[in-house]
This record gives sequence, C-alpha cells and structure tokens, in this order.
Amino acid sequence: MPRKLLKFLIIFDNTSLLYFPGQFLSGRVLIELQDETPALGLHFHVVGEGVVRNGRRQERTYDKENYIDFRMRLLGDVDQGGPAILSPGIHSFPFKLGLPLGLPSTFLGRYGWIQFYCKAALRENNGIIHKNHQVFIVMNPIDLNLEKPILAQPFTCEVEHKLGVVCVGGGQIKCRVSLDRGGYVPGENILVTAFISNYSNVSIKRTKASLTETIEYLARGKVLQTEKRELAVLVRGKIRPGGKDEWHNESLYVPPLPPTNLHGCHLIKISYDVFFVIEPKSMEKEIKLQLPIVLATYPFRNNSGDAANANTWPESVLKPDTHTHYPSTLPIFRPWMHEKPSEA
Repeated sequence: MPRKLLKFLIIFDNTSLLYFPGQFLSGRVLIELQDETPALGLHFHVVGEGVVRNGRRQERTYDKENYIDFRMRLLGDVDQGGPAILSPGIHSFPFKLGLPLGLPSTFLGRYGWIQFYCKAALRENNGIIHKNHQVFIVMNPIDLNLEKPILAQPFTCEVEHKLGVVCVGGGQIKCRVSLDRGGYVPGENILVTAFISNYSNVSIKRTKASLTETIEYLARGKVLQTEKRELAVLVRGKIRPGGKDEWHNESLYVPPLPPTNLHGCHLIKISYDVFFVIEPKSMEKEIKLQLPIVLATYPFRNNSGDAANANTWPESVLKPDTHTHYPSTLPIFRPWMHEKPSEA
C-alpha cells in the first residue's frame, strides 16, 4: 500500500494571524503520516515582499523589493548521510523568529501588493516534494501621539476665485474651508466647516466635500499607475449670485483603511485628502481646495496625556475586540479592486 501524507499544515501560535514589526512569529509545522516515511529534509521559508506590475506579459512593467527572506531546515542535516525515518502518526516541528522592525503593512491593490507568508517543503528520498504555505498579516502602526503636534490642530484653506466668462457675468467666489484637525484613525469623523460667498453673477450649482484615497504604484523609480477613489462624500445645493452658504462641522466618516503611506515600502505610496469642490453653473471650471490629512492606527489621547487616559478611546473610534489589537480588521481585500479605476 502506498505511503500517504494525511496532514501537512503550518500553524501559527497567534491564531489572528496579525503581527506587528518586532514581534515573534512562532508556530509549528504539523505532519501526520499513515506509513513510515524516509525524509531527506523539511525546509521552512519566511517571505515578505512588495510587488508592482502592470500590462500584459510581453509588455509587463515589473518591480519588486524584499523585506524578509529567512530560510531554515526543520528536519535533516546537510552533513547527514541518509534520510530521517518518520514513523506513522503526528510529528510537530516548531519554529520561531523575530520579525524585523520597519516592515510595511500588508496591502493588496490593483497594480501591486505587499504580502507576507511562510512556505514549508517536505522532501522524500524518492524525489517527491510536498509543499504548503500560509499567509500572515503585518500591521506597521502609526501613533498620532508620536507624529507632528500640528496634526492635532485645526487647519484652514482659503481661495478667492475670479470668474472670467464675461458674457455671463464676472465677480469673485470666496471660500474658506477648515478641518477640526489633520490626523485621524478609521472609525472617526472628519468635521468640515466651510464658508462660501458668491460675489459673482453666476450661480453655484453645488458644493462638495470628499475624502479621497490616492495610491501611486512605482516601478524603476517612476510612477507606473495611479488610483484615486472617493471614500466618503458630502454635497450641498445651489448658491445663487450674491448668496452665501455655511457648513458647520459636517461629518465625513473614515472607513477601515490602510494608514497613510506604507512605511518601509518604496513601491506603493498611499495618501489621503479632503477635497472641497465648488461647481459653478456655467462653462467655468470647478474650484477645488485640497486639504491633506494623515490616517493612522492609534488615535490622539486626551489632552491630559496621563496614564489613565492612555487607554481611553474617543466615542467616535471603533473599539477593538477583546482578544485583538486595534484595529481589529485590516482591509487587505478591497471590494472595488475589480472595478474600473479612475486613473490620473
């Protein structure tokens, strides 16, 4: 009767599969055999890589960088003369290694990804090689309390725009937009305040505030592709000539998202902005104000900053589950990936 491999698994001690740079990645490779099996070796490989690619195979632009490339032999010795004999039953081979500091967060996009996984290969003496792999998730956290203090302060953007279509009237449109601060985490609300004065003879069709994500994929030092996506939108209606409109702490909700940039990765750049757009009701181009923000992992603490408040979560923040670190979910799957993107 032929030999049969009943189980060949890579099992992590951390069942959530979520790790932070500097933590230990530990677990075991579990093998269950039906028969006695001579094995030349059990090889274990931990991989972390960033990949960007685009185009068909013949014309593909490709770039890659490695973050982890760790190999170890869990069974067998280079100097060993013959195969190791594995008896029928269950065999467990433990592994443990420290993840390097500065690893980028796991990310999956249309034109590139950052991925971490383990591979195991059991080699029999008859040439048969059994293989398995298991992914794990890395989150490189950004703590707003360790970023520039200015991110905790409100900031403002202003514009005065002169309409130039003489046949439909001239005049100026003045706009001032403010955000309650410059740094946020998923689950919070961005509070938008705006004052719009229409001193022109042209009606404003509508005003809009949007939270926008921009992802740049770089290959060989050049931007290969750019994705832009509106994540949350607020719209207000018409402003007549000579009229005014005011926004008072209107809320843009921040959904689960990767943090700004991907620290440690040089191929994929992520940025977030709040755009405030004024659309005149004529042939005039829209007026757009751009307010860049930082999305992080850990929110601002209370101003007192004492130890008691260090673990206090604002009411607007998604609370972590009891047995997981914040954030409790990592958006490695992006539902819009298979939609047609708007490319810059």
